[in-house]
Amino acid sequence: MERLCSYLPEKLFLKSTCYLVVHTFGPDIIKLLSVDMNADVVCHTLEFCRQDAGQPLCHLYPLPKEPWEFTLEKARRIVKRPPTPKYSRSDSDICSLPFLAKICQKIKLTIENSVPFKDVDSDKHSIFPTLRGYHWRGRDCNDSDETVYPGRRPDTWDAHRDSNCNGIWGVDPKDGIPYEKKFCEGSQPRGIILLGDSAGAHFRISPEWITASQMALKSFFDLPTALTNELNWPQLSGATGFLNGIKENSLYLRLRERNRCNHRDYQNLSKNGASSQNLEKFIESLSRNQLLDHPAIVIYAMIGNDVCNGRIDPVPEMTTPEQLYSKATETLKFLNSHLPNGSHVVLSGLPDGTFLWDNLHDRYHPLGQLNEDVTYDQFYTFLSCLQVSPCHGWMSSNKTLRTLTSQRAEQLSETLKKIATSQKFTNFDLFYVDFDFQEILKEWQRRGRQPWQLVEPVDGFHPNEVASLLLAERFWNKVQSQWPEVLGKENPFNAQIEQVFGDQGGH
Repeated sequence: MERLCSYLPEKLFLKSTCYLVVHTFGPDIIKLLSVDMNADVVCHTLEFCRQDAGQPLCHLYPLPKEPWEFTLEKARRIVKRPPTPKYSRSDSDICSLPFLAKICQKIKLTIENSVPFKDVDSDKHSIFPTLRGYHWRGRDCNDSDETVYPGRRPDTWDAHRDSNCNGIWGVDPKDGIPYEKKFCEGSQPRGIILLGDSAGAHFRISPEWITASQMALKSFFDLPTALTNELNWPQLSGATGFLNGIKENSLYLRLRERNRCNHRDYQNLSKNGASSQNLEKFIESLSRNQLLDHPAIVIYAMIGNDVCNGRIDPVPEMTTPEQLYSKATETLKFLNSHLPNGSHVVLSGLPDGTFLWDNLHDRYHPLGQLNEDVTYDQFYTFLSCLQVSPCHGWMSSNKTLRTLTSQRAEQLSETLKKIATSQKFTNFDLFYVDFDFQEILKEWQRRGRQPWQLVEPVDGFHPNEVASLLLAERFWNKVQSQWPEVLGKENPFNAQIEQVFGDQGGH
């Protein structure tokens, strides 16, 4: 336990908090583990877990051979703990401390509103990476001037300053023509904006954080970054990633490669738990001025939470086709009143999530790999018992429920397709694409790989980085072949832009 604490970074008080927990609970944990009590027993004995009256006992590992209450009483005697909690958990909220209350409130608002925590000029762009900073939307190149931000049309061809942060500015001394005018005029610059859920934000919990045999100093290096990004990695996502380390590129990087004038023009407005029904709560965070900014490609990808929830009976909570039609139409009207003319909106359908159970249920979860005692079937059951499953409808042994969830997802996809073919808007064209995860699976298997390798191993639900980028590639190819006008022209000056400006200021 002390070695684990030594691996944690000092940022966000992670290391000191860990040492405090070990100092407080370590002796009792060691006593219980030394008499072969499993993690569930330890958790309930030390009151980290609790079972409310009338609720089922939720356990991850196999139950002890002796009756549960007998085992729990035996464990309490070992650590000399009374059967009732000695303290109230309501007082343990760190944000209740007076000197942290104000900062906590601001962080909470940042997450709720999806706007940068540090944004001096309030233009919704930041010079800091996390807390909804430039990992989520293009980095501001002047945070003291609200008229300077990624995505705007250049101010007087950026002869004297980089008003749109694409790294192209100044005047060519050979002919006196501003570089922005020379390289970008008529090239149809555009940005990419994603309205998504946790899949679009690229939710990920690193297996190294929970796998004892893999824990090392480097394992937790990026933990503070992940925590301040709400456990998301938008900088590596399929839509707006700019740090992708594998050969496939995100949609943003492909758009930038097509036209270097698009540098930094991306916004990932995805949110954990987002659906068609609550998108209105954070869509106001969209940064686009109809008169001053370039057009944008907006991808509407609410691919899970309209059918996914953690309820024991999830079907009544699923979005109906009528509800989706109403809310999606509201969203499109909002976009029409905020997007510059010449923009494009692409509605993405929902996946058929039955592949999760089919390919994972009998495999061992990272928490059960050491002793081969926790399969994804058991892990899914545990999450559902706690009613915190990301998607009880698909992460379930109940085949009927999985089928019902897929049927509703298909109905919602048909609704989006109907909207795309029947509605017209003045400021953008509207398109629909299927969420072809089954095709991605087939392509992956043709390469000799396994379907489970495309799913995040810890939550057993979200597509991983490889899957996200394969989906981006498929999306790009479809749009390029069917609606090339969405992507804009290829800029013939890309090589010259790179020659004069290098990486255009990085990200």
